[in-house]
Amino acid sequence: MTTLKVEQGSAYAGILGVGAYRPARVVPNSEIVDAIDSSDEWVQQRSGIKTRRFADESETVVAMSVSASRDALEAAGIDPRQVDCVIVATVSHLLQTPSAATMVAHELGTDGAAAFDVSAACAGFCHGVAMANDLVRGGSARYVVVIGVERLSDITSRTDRGTAFIFADGAGAVVVGPSETPAIGPVVWGSDGEQYDLIRQKEDWRDAIAADAPEMPHLVMQGNEVFRWASFSMGKVAHQALDRAGVTIDELDCFIPHQANNRITDALARSMKLPAHVKIARDVIDSGNTSAASVPLALERMIRDGDAKSGDVALLIAFGAGLSYAAQVVTLP
Repeated sequence: MTTLKVEQGSAYAGILGVGAYRPARVVPNSEIVDAIDSSDEWVQQRSGIKTRRFADESETVVAMSVSASRDALEAAGIDPRQVDCVIVATVSHLLQTPSAATMVAHELGTDGAAAFDVSAACAGFCHGVAMANDLVRGGSARYVVVIGVERLSDITSRTDRGTAFIFADGAGAVVVGPSETPAIGPVVWGSDGEQYDLIRQKEDWRDAIAADAPEMPHLVMQGNEVFRWASFSMGKVAHQALDRAGVTIDELDCFIPHQANNRITDALARSMKLPAHVKIARDVIDSGNTSAASVPLALERMIRDGDAKSGDVALLIAFGAGLSYAAQVVTLP
């Protein structure tokens, strides 16, 4: 019997650097509300959002990913040629194939790194971090760039009262690599496909093209149902992630949830009974809901603003279309 040789990876992996790209154009609620017969006060009460960013033609999924990744690599002190794998989490790369990741890997100047996209909507970045952790520890890669990026403005209806004020654009990235101590906890993830229609693309591309007046398919969401699901189900997932990482809630420094809605964040904090000392990410107020990009963007803002520091213990949790979710505890670089 032939015994296969097995690659030995690092005992532990961690996030080594964080980067972000925010489109230049800031869009206040005043530019959104007339088309949905609403008001700035109503939008803030419903979501907490005051402004968001919309990308221009030059700020493509690939361009934003490359910029965020370069910042993360610089922060980590890693040369692009050392990168073995690039993972892009997105639902708004509108070219079915090839993946955005292959183009990002090339633009970064990697030495032919493995590259692929992940379609897990708002939970995609946390899925990517989980996979990168396993790749580094399993020996398949030494350094992995994980990117969450969206141009949701391309697939959002300006007249949909349930979504027009919510979705936005941007990119966040991290470098995952070897660590001398445990720095990425076990992932708690899953899906509830029975409720897939709560957040979805409105129609199949074939149906859109076959219509008498073809239009770009856009996102639709049953907001009240999503709010109830996230507010009451994700608190349990958060505690499972803490338990699997061996971290008590009192040992937590930062809580970085998917920036879906400020009211959902408040409901999660209450259901989890977060201690007062835990800093909570609120990037949604200025950035809107950027789906797969929201967690890394919120992480980068907390570090930049001084709300999070090196060595802090942070809980990442994301949830959205699918209904997919993922959570893990990490030590910040």
